[in-house]
Amino acid sequence: MISPFDDLDADLRSAFARYERALMANDLAELDAAFADGPRPIRSDPATALVGHDAIAEFRAGRAGAPTRFLVRVYVRRLGPEASAIVAETRRTNGSQGVQTQVWERDSGGRWAITVAHVSGGPAPTDGSTVSPDSSIWRVAPGEAPLVRGGPGPLRDARVAVKDLFAVAGNAIGAGNPTWLAAAPVETRHAAAVSALLAAGADITGIATTDELAFSLAGSNIHYGATPNPVAAHRVSGGSSSGPAAAVAAGFADIGLGTDTAGSIRVPASYCGLYGLRTTHGVVARTGLVGLAPSFDTVGLLTRDATLLARAGGALLPNQEVHPVSRMVVAPELVDLLDPAARESFWAAVQALALRDAAAGNVLPPPETIALDYPDGAGLDTVLMAFRTVQAAEAWRSHGTFVSAQPTALAPDVAARFHVGREIDAATETEARGLLDDMSTRLRRMLPPGVVLALPAASSAAPRRDSSSADVEAVRQQTLRLTCLASLAGLPALSMPHLRAGNLPVGLCLLAGPGQDSTLLTFAIPPFDRQDHT
Repeated sequence: MISPFDDLDADLRSAFARYERALMANDLAELDAAFADGPRPIRSDPATALVGHDAIAEFRAGRAGAPTRFLVRVYVRRLGPEASAIVAETRRTNGSQGVQTQVWERDSGGRWAITVAHVSGGPAPTDGSTVSPDSSIWRVAPGEAPLVRGGPGPLRDARVAVKDLFAVAGNAIGAGNPTWLAAAPVETRHAAAVSALLAAGADITGIATTDELAFSLAGSNIHYGATPNPVAAHRVSGGSSSGPAAAVAAGFADIGLGTDTAGSIRVPASYCGLYGLRTTHGVVARTGLVGLAPSFDTVGLLTRDATLLARAGGALLPNQEVHPVSRMVVAPELVDLLDPAARESFWAAVQALALRDAAAGNVLPPPETIALDYPDGAGLDTVLMAFRTVQAAEAWRSHGTFVSAQPTALAPDVAARFHVGREIDAATETEARGLLDDMSTRLRRMLPPGVVLALPAASSAAPRRDSSSADVEAVRQQTLRLTCLASLAGLPALSMPHLRAGNLPVGLCLLAGPGQDSTLLTFAIPPFDRQDHT
């Protein structure tokens, strides 16, 4: 197949990377060489336009250099056999955004040079703080003092919103259901993940809401209402880590502690424009956690920036060897599951990741398109069906007694998912597990150290809050086709807010081999923050 990355000619890709490196180093000689000679080049910004190589060079020599930033999305359009346009979206250290547009032309000697360039900047993104801190975000709301204060450490003064599935000493676990909460004991010890964050210096600021028993991806709870999406009004927040995601996106907390069974970190991260980490299955202790499906449940984190996510991950994760990412792969069939409104943004974001370290002289090879390796006779739909079978069977074993004893306690759609598990016999579950084990082996083999698979974190931007139940379920099923892969193989997955569908955020997800959580976290840190990360 023709790769979407083929529009960026190899020589032009190298020239663009050299320009990025020169721009961040303020290498005037290299910058001069990047522009075409003579009177032809034009360089403009919102204030003025400069015409001719000499005028552009004089302007650059009189300024301190370009602001530090990194590439977020890179779009390429061929204008002809010897000309291309590149539009690069960037993010700066203060959170503000910028766009650089360039026309590159190849001269008779085969050298690519810039003939037209325009630079523009935008305001820093808002933090969504107009959202009210009500009961649809918090089950135990923050007070004047932290719910639990941490000690000294690298996360000192960071505020944590804890999903209402984790034990916080002195409080009961509500699990998103008032009937469950009414019978729940007051916890005497913190969950292991809560203790780890406290030991690293973070404060527990409150206990945030969750979808019922974590068996949903929407961020709506029939008992507590729809959790607001601070960055996309009238859109759902995503679940089941809905409360922590909304708290972080609104600025009420710095870190969200949640869980991910089938996408419950990745989906709200995608919908709310956050960074989200699903950890390798089993590497973070689940002690003190109300789970759903033990074969897939894992602890996860949400933050507004990648550097804090890496610091928080360091508090939870065991020591892991970090393998520099050397290769990115993309499966087009997974990208085809993404809403067309965000699809080109996906290719541009992956292109930017490969070029992001150009300023430091490190450019990854062009991302490689691959075909997923399925067990004989299977495809993605078959794999998803097997995943849902095992998940539902385990969910029934975990909570079937409660569901049976309290037949009206759950929302009808959540109860229906549990009842599916009740009907699954041992032979059907065993067969489904066999297929998942085979698929897991194939996925892990595809992702040796240093290789990551890029895919959408969700199939679209957040659905509208007034969407029909049928539409919400259709989006859920499409998204599960994307999220089930990391879940079934127990892989770490990182969602980054690098895609857009119009003006709405969508997550770019990276999967790595088991135990490569720290590799993903290190890779996600913006280049200008890496030297300060410990």
